[in-house]
Parts: sequence; structure tokens; C-alpha cells
Amino acid sequence: MTTENRDRLLNLLKRHRELGIAEQIDYEKFYLYSIIVHSTAIEGSTVTEVEAQLLFDEGITSSRRTLQEQQMNLDLKIAYDYGREWIKRHEPITVDWLVLLSSKVMAHTGSEYSALGGNFSSAKGELRKLNVSAGIGGKSYMSYLKVPEHLAAFCEELNRRRKAIDATDICAVYDLSFWAHYELVTIHPWADGNGRTSRLLMNLLQMEFDILPTKVLKEDKASYIQALIDTRENEDITIFQNYMATIHAQHTKTDIDQYLNSTNKTTQKSLIATQKELSTTQKNILNYLKKHPQATRQEVAEALGDISENGIKYHFSRLQKSGYLKRQGGRKLGSWIVNVKM
Repeated sequence: MTTENRDRLLNLLKRHRELGIAEQIDYEKFYLYSIIVHSTAIEGSTVTEVEAQLLFDEGITSSRRTLQEQQMNLDLKIAYDYGREWIKRHEPITVDWLVLLSSKVMAHTGSEYSALGGNFSSAKGELRKLNVSAGIGGKSYMSYLKVPEHLAAFCEELNRRRKAIDATDICAVYDLSFWAHYELVTIHPWADGNGRTSRLLMNLLQMEFDILPTKVLKEDKASYIQALIDTRENEDITIFQNYMATIHAQHTKTDIDQYLNSTNKTTQKSLIATQKELSTTQKNILNYLKKHPQATRQEVAEALGDISENGIKYHFSRLQKSGYLKRQGGRKLGSWIVNVKM
């Protein structure tokens, strides 16, 4: 990726870590659910993230979605769950393993095929035995006869790069995962599920090296497909790597902004709740001290009129212990700092 993309992505990832977003309750789970929902949405699913959560956690199906759409999401979740555990062992990625991975992605939505090259099942992750193209008028993918050889070579090169990579170089890991995504989807080993399986492999490689997985949102679909086409036509992998780095940075920034926005709203709600917890007298004291930060207890008592100096002393002590009021400086020259908005 370019230096500009590298610097922007690293800065955003650093900010993401500093805020502790990944440590929030259930963040990892819901982030994964989002990845799954958007990956299937690119392939035509209309299941929402809320519906997916109910489906995954409670087994509650939606009457508004087809069984195939919901099963597509369930299958992909199972594939991710399996892949996440497997990749931790850092074992070699083989053709047989990719076939197994694809069989989990397509378990309940794959089809049986009868082609000139022979019969095969995409539900079992079996390699295609027919030729395919990228839609009507689209460029044809390699002959199915070449798929086994190219897939084996891909696995060999991927394993070599996995072993050689500097795991501390985050951007190098991202570039490797983007390269693997592009290469696998370009080989197009299966009749169905190539996009989902390629994005899954990309994310698993990122998880292997413990970096934030990349989401491709349904809103990215047109530009994402165009990036794949441009990369293929120009035979330049940096096009796809830079595109993926760009959208990953964009989505990470969105997550940061949403987190900060929700944090600000929580803070505002906390301030409102705090004001409700304060007594009327305490609120009056704090309001007066905001306008007269150098006032003495006697002056505050005289200003309020309905409370003694000893009463003011009691409330000062309570407000200081609760953190709503802080003294800065000495008795004669110091002032009061109010730590709550009134």
C-alpha cells in the first residue's frame, strides 16, 4: 500500500487501540457479526445485523427473510468459528483445507452440478468442473482444468509468505491478506461462494496475526468489484491492496466516530443523572460557586439565606467527597472548581 494509506491506517488503528474500543463488552462478537452480514449482503442476502444477532444468539428466524438468506448467514458464521480456531494453530494452508472451508461456507446453500467435466457439489466444497465467467459479458475465469494446479501453487506461495512475514509489520500483514483474497477469488476454484470464502480467508489471515479484521460493507460492493476488475486488467495487485487499505481506514474511522459519539451521549446522560442526585441546596451551592469561585462558606450561606454556615460546611464536604467540587489553592487566595455542568 502507498505511504499515505499506510500512515493513515496505522494512525487510525493506534487511535482505535488507545480508546480501548476492542475491549468493550461483546465488541469482538458484534464486529464479527457485522463482517458476516455484509459479506453475505454482497452476495444478495438482505438479513440485517439485528436479525443476524437474533438468529445467531437466540435461534430466532425472521419471517421477512428467505430460509436460504438466513442459512447463508448461519453457514458463514460456522465457517468463521471453525476458521478462527484452526488458524490459531498456524498450520499450512492446503487445497484440502480450502475445500473444507468452502464446504462450511456453502453447506446448506450449495448445489449439485452435472457438467462435461463430471459431477460435483459446491455444498461439499468440491472444485468446479465447468468454466465460469464474471456475469454476462464478463471476463472468463481460468479453465477448470487449470484450477487444481493453480490452487496448489497459491497455497505453496501463501505458506511461504506467512512464514517469511514480519508479524510486527501490520501493513505488511494487511497486504498479504489482501493479496491472498485477490489471488483466491481470481483462481475462482468453486462454482459458488468464491467471494465469501476469499473474504473469509483474508479475515482469517488477519486474525492469525492479531490485527483488526477488514470489513467490506454492502455499500462498498460496486467500488469493491471495480477494484478487482481494475487490478485484473492492469495486472497490478497494488490497486486492490490500496483500495482495501482505504476502505479499512474509512470503516475504522467510522467505528471510532460512533464510539466517541456514544461516549459523549453517555457522559451527557450521566451529567443529567448527577444533577438529579444532587439536592436543591447542593445545586444552589454549585451554581453560586460557578459564578463566585472565591466565595467563602460564610458568603455562600449569606447568599442562599436559608442555611447556616455549618450547613454549608456539611454540603461542601459531601460535594468534595463526591467529586463535584474541588478546592484549588489555599484558604485565602484559592478558589472552587465545579466539576459538573449545571
